[in-house]
Amino acid sequence: MKRWIALLMLSLAASLAHAVEYGGLVPDQSRIEFTSRQMGVPVEGAFHKYTATVSFDPQKPEAGSARIEINVASIDAGSRDANDEVKGRGWFNVKQFPTATFVAEGPGNVRALGGNRYEARGKMSIKGTTREVIVPFAFKTEGANAVLEGSIPILRTQYGIGEGAWSDTSVVADEVPIRFRLVLSPKN
Repeated sequence: MKRWIALLMLSLAASLAHAVEYGGLVPDQSRIEFTSRQMGVPVEGAFHKYTATVSFDPQKPEAGSARIEINVASIDAGSRDANDEVKGRGWFNVKQFPTATFVAEGPGNVRALGGNRYEARGKMSIKGTTREVIVPFAFKTEGANAVLEGSIPILRTQYGIGEGAWSDTSVVADEVPIRFRLVLSPKN
């Protein structure tokens, strides 16, 4: 019986040792990328400037929150000409809408799905349009840090991205998967 109690205590101690809250973004190990399709051809891109204020404890995911702000002018759409084009009025209109955001705040906006999989319910705002979205992500640790990785497809026309001649989804696909890898350090 003593051996069983000792094993139970060790198991409990081990689970408590993993109850770490993460939050500080490690920018040089994090990334936000996307793939657009022009006439069926995939074009890889990324945003290079963003901030992320995240609070996440895998033992209490329902208390989690996130605020991610992307400097849209930091877009890399594959070439200088493409970058200049997508910053303009018909695409992201970065002069009027310099930031895209995802915000999941308040109790219950993050929930566990099992197997180190979670989802965050929040509001995505791009180019002056805000929509409710659910962002699935996986959690793992790398050393002392947490890694949150996931992907969410957005429909660019719902946010007014690619207006006029560019609204033709046979030329540029409507669905654009956004992939993220956020590396977070433990909170003290």
